[in-house]
Amino acid sequence: MSHPDRTADLASIQQVLTAIVRAWDAADADAFGRAFTDDASYVTFVGTVYRGRADITESHRALFRAFTKGTRMVSETVATTFLGPDTAVVVGRGDTVKGDRRPALSKIQTYTLVREPDGWRVAAFHNTRRRPLLETIQFRFAPGTRPAVR
Repeated sequence: MSHPDRTADLASIQQVLTAIVRAWDAADADAFGRAFTDDASYVTFVGTVYRGRADITESHRALFRAFTKGTRMVSETVATTFLGPDTAVVVGRGDTVKGDRRPALSKIQTYTLVREPDGWRVAAFHNTRRRPLLETIQFRFAPGTRPAVR
Protein backbone atom coordinates (compact mmCIF):
# COMPACT_ATOMS: atom_id res chain seq x y z
CA MET A 1 0.00 0.00 0.00
CA SER A 2 1.54 3.30 -1.03
CA HIS A 3 1.19 6.42 1.05
CA PRO A 4 0.79 9.89 -0.42
CA ASP A 5 3.67 12.33 -0.23
CA ARG A 6 2.87 14.56 2.75
CA THR A 7 5.91 16.83 2.50
CA ALA A 8 3.87 19.91 1.54
CA ASP A 9 1.25 19.20 4.21
CA LEU A 10 3.92 18.74 6.89
CA ALA A 11 5.49 22.06 5.89
CA SER A 12 2.10 23.81 5.99
CA ILE A 13 1.30 22.33 9.39
CA GLN A 14 4.69 23.43 10.70
CA GLN A 15 3.93 26.95 9.44
CA VAL A 16 0.74 26.96 11.54
CA LEU A 17 2.64 25.82 14.64
CA THR A 18 5.34 28.42 13.99
CA ALA A 19 2.66 31.11 13.59
CA ILE A 20 1.26 30.12 17.00
CA VAL A 21 4.70 30.51 18.60
CA ARG A 22 5.29 33.87 16.90
CA ALA A 23 1.88 35.14 17.94
CA TRP A 24 2.51 34.07 21.53
CA ASP A 25 5.94 35.69 21.58
CA ALA A 26 4.44 38.94 20.23
CA ALA A 27 1.46 38.69 22.64
CA ASP A 28 -0.75 39.03 19.56
CA ALA A 29 -4.08 37.43 20.49
CA ASP A 30 -5.62 38.08 17.07
CA ALA A 31 -2.79 36.31 15.23
CA PHE A 32 -2.93 33.51 17.82
CA GLY A 33 -6.65 33.04 17.27
CA ARG A 34 -6.31 32.94 13.47
CA ALA A 35 -4.48 29.61 13.79
CA PHE A 36 -7.71 27.98 15.07
CA THR A 37 -10.96 26.97 13.38
CA ASP A 38 -14.14 28.92 14.14
CA ASP A 39 -15.38 26.07 16.36
CA ALA A 40 -12.04 24.91 17.84
CA SER A 41 -11.68 23.56 21.35
CA TYR A 42 -8.72 24.53 23.52
CA VAL A 43 -7.94 22.75 26.80
CA THR A 44 -5.33 24.33 29.09
CA PHE A 45 -3.05 22.38 31.42
CA VAL A 46 -5.20 23.49 34.38
CA GLY A 47 -8.29 22.03 32.71
CA THR A 48 -9.98 25.17 31.42
CA VAL A 49 -11.87 24.57 28.17
CA TYR A 50 -12.37 27.31 25.59
CA ARG A 51 -14.73 26.82 22.66
CA GLY A 52 -14.37 28.65 19.38
CA ARG A 53 -11.85 31.01 17.85
CA ALA A 54 -13.39 34.10 19.47
CA ASP A 55 -13.19 32.56 22.98
CA ILE A 56 -9.61 31.40 22.38
CA THR A 57 -8.61 34.82 21.06
CA GLU A 58 -10.20 36.84 23.87
CA SER A 59 -8.92 34.54 26.63
CA HIS A 60 -5.41 34.88 25.24
CA ARG A 61 -5.77 38.64 24.95
CA ALA A 62 -6.36 38.67 28.73
CA LEU A 63 -3.69 36.03 29.36
CA PHE A 64 -1.06 38.01 27.44
CA ARG A 65 -1.78 41.02 29.69
CA ALA A 66 -1.55 38.99 32.90
CA PHE A 67 -0.02 35.60 33.69
CA THR A 68 2.00 35.15 30.50
CA LYS A 69 3.03 38.76 30.00
CA GLY A 70 6.60 38.89 28.70
CA THR A 71 6.89 35.15 28.10
CA ARG A 72 7.91 33.33 24.96
CA MET A 73 6.85 29.90 23.79
CA VAL A 74 9.24 27.05 23.12
CA SER A 75 7.98 23.91 21.41
CA GLU A 76 9.01 20.88 19.43
CA THR A 77 7.07 18.33 17.44
CA VAL A 78 7.32 14.72 18.57
CA ALA A 79 5.10 13.10 15.93
CA THR A 80 2.59 13.97 13.23
CA THR A 81 -0.03 11.41 12.21
CA PHE A 82 -2.43 11.91 9.31
CA LEU A 83 -5.95 10.56 9.85
CA GLY A 84 -6.98 11.18 6.27
CA PRO A 85 -6.26 13.71 3.55
CA ASP A 86 -7.52 16.67 5.58
CA THR A 87 -6.87 15.78 9.25
CA ALA A 88 -3.63 15.50 11.22
CA VAL A 89 -2.73 14.98 14.86
CA VAL A 90 0.50 16.56 16.12
CA VAL A 91 1.96 15.58 19.48
CA GLY A 92 4.62 17.89 20.82
CA ARG A 93 6.42 19.16 23.86
CA GLY A 94 6.37 22.78 24.91
CA ASP A 95 6.59 25.38 27.60
CA THR A 96 6.67 29.11 28.17
CA VAL A 97 9.62 30.97 29.58
CA LYS A 98 10.81 34.44 30.47
CA GLY A 99 14.28 35.48 29.38
CA ASP A 100 16.74 33.44 27.36
CA ARG A 101 16.89 30.21 29.32
CA ARG A 102 15.80 26.99 27.65
CA PRO A 103 13.01 25.33 29.66
CA ALA A 104 12.68 21.60 30.27
CA LEU A 105 9.53 21.51 28.09
CA SER A 106 7.26 20.41 30.91
CA LYS A 107 4.06 20.17 28.86
CA ILE A 108 2.81 17.62 26.35
CA GLN A 109 0.54 19.10 23.72
CA THR A 110 -1.82 17.54 21.21
CA TYR A 111 -3.02 19.51 18.20
CA THR A 112 -5.71 18.18 15.88
CA LEU A 113 -5.48 20.08 12.61
CA VAL A 114 -7.90 20.16 9.70
CA ARG A 115 -7.48 21.46 6.19
CA GLU A 116 -9.83 24.36 5.48
CA PRO A 117 -10.23 25.98 2.05
CA ASP A 118 -7.52 28.55 2.90
CA GLY A 119 -5.12 26.18 4.68
CA TRP A 120 -4.55 24.11 7.81
CA ARG A 121 -5.97 25.24 11.17
CA VAL A 122 -6.11 23.81 14.67
CA ALA A 123 -9.53 22.28 15.44
CA ALA A 124 -8.58 20.99 18.89
CA PHE A 125 -5.71 21.59 21.29
CA HIS A 126 -4.96 19.87 24.59
CA ASN A 127 -2.14 20.81 26.94
CA THR A 128 -0.99 18.55 29.80
CA ARG A 129 1.76 19.23 32.33
CA ARG A 130 4.26 16.38 32.60
CA ARG A 131 4.98 14.93 36.02
CA PRO A 132 8.44 13.35 35.57
CA LEU A 133 8.74 12.15 39.18
CA LEU A 134 5.37 10.41 39.01
CA GLU A 135 6.34 8.89 35.65
CA THR A 136 9.58 7.55 37.13
CA ILE A 137 7.72 5.97 40.05
CA GLN A 138 5.10 4.49 37.74
CA PHE A 139 7.69 3.05 35.35
CA ARG A 140 9.66 1.58 38.23
CA PHE A 141 6.71 -0.22 39.79
CA ALA A 142 4.89 -1.02 36.54
CA PRO A 143 7.59 -1.28 33.84
CA GLY A 144 5.03 -2.31 31.23
CA THR A 145 3.58 1.21 31.34
CA ARG A 146 6.76 2.74 29.90
CA PRO A 147 6.00 4.00 26.37
CA ALA A 148 7.97 2.50 23.49
CA VAL A 149 8.74 6.00 22.20
CA ARG A 150 9.49 8.89 24.57
